[in-house]
Amino acid sequence: MSDARSILLKLRGGARLTEAELFWFAEGLATGAVSDAQAGAFAMAVCQQGLGEEGRVQLTNAMRESGRKLKWRLDGPVLDKHSTGGVGDCVSLILAPALAACGAFVPMISGRGLGHTGGTLDKLESIPGYNVDVSPDDLQDIVADVGCAIVGASADIAPADKRLYAVRDVTGTVASIDLITASILSKKLAAGLEALILDVKVGTGAFMGAEAEAIALAQALVATAQGAGCMTAALVTDMNQPLAESAGNALEIIKVMEVLTGVGAETDLHRLTTALGGEVLALGGLADDAADGEARIDTAIASGEAADVFGEMVAELGGPADFVERWPDRLPASRVMMDIHAGDAGFVAGVDTQALGEVVVALGGGRMTEGDRIDPAVGLSDIARIGMEVDDAVPLARIHCATEEEGRAVAAKLRGAFRLADRAVDAPPLIHERIA
Repeated sequence: MSDARSILLKLRGGARLTEAELFWFAEGLATGAVSDAQAGAFAMAVCQQGLGEEGRVQLTNAMRESGRKLKWRLDGPVLDKHSTGGVGDCVSLILAPALAACGAFVPMISGRGLGHTGGTLDKLESIPGYNVDVSPDDLQDIVADVGCAIVGASADIAPADKRLYAVRDVTGTVASIDLITASILSKKLAAGLEALILDVKVGTGAFMGAEAEAIALAQALVATAQGAGCMTAALVTDMNQPLAESAGNALEIIKVMEVLTGVGAETDLHRLTTALGGEVLALGGLADDAADGEARIDTAIASGEAADVFGEMVAELGGPADFVERWPDRLPASRVMMDIHAGDAGFVAGVDTQALGEVVVALGGGRMTEGDRIDPAVGLSDIARIGMEVDDAVPLARIHCATEEEGRAVAAKLRGAFRLADRAVDAPPLIHERIA
């Protein structure tokens, strides 16, 4: 007979937990038999001791089995994408409707911000009326009708992960391969996917800052998902600067709409969306290969079909029916905007992307503690890219804030996040590695 105390003592001592113990703990997370304190202690012990490859698979399966598992009867493959999190990363909001426009069905169960990274659900909630909390039955209906739905995990789907996910954010236990793998895949596998593409970030804004760590995480995710019967590949992608030129909830929705409506076709955000989409379309049998898939995603965006699907999804989930046509009028805006310039002219040679994410959190665009309320309008826009020249006319970034005092409070940290050089440098490649 297992109990939380004995499991925690065993794990803290470095012993491997049995499958039965991991299933008991996951069930305890789901039912409340495991307290928040015990959940936090478990997360910390896993960070320090690890679970091993077998234990990682067992924890993933245990958290998937802690709730309801979706089954589909559709005339196309059920596909999805997940990112390990970054700053200015709003690919999901473009990719889900683009995949649906290509004939896929996308039940994208997403999360809120963790640490310095933005959360897909927080971004969507900057759209007035958008409801991320739907039942599994409603999720299935919306996906069947629209082709995609981006929502939160209901209490019925991987409830063990929902408990552990919230605890990780406030206990400094986010960056663990075992916990990240189990968290991502328990929800994705419970959603009944046929194919999955993973975006594993590396760099100054990623939880895995070193290339070797990011590749190890990508390999763990792919191996675990493939072992569970879901066709999966991963791209290790750059987070040495924000993906989009904005960071903050409503500000990132603006970037999404610019891509969907044709304004942002030459950006890293657009390029990464097509790359990830091409991979998963090929995995799901809707494209001959990744290159063919990229062309199909690009066409779905350029034709406006992806924007139409996005608008249908927003309306189905409670947002404005005219959002695609009237989005500049529908999104909240901050009261104050401040351009922040470097002390000297020069070329951006490096960016502490995590520091920029922390600036957004400090402005109220993220959470310092689990219960914090988010201001959807605050954040950063016009973020200078690596290789750009900045001077008195070209700022490092524009701060969107509630008061001038709040903006001035983070200005020094924002300036310190940029490293300048006398000559232009090349940015790191957008895609570092492909894991299949």
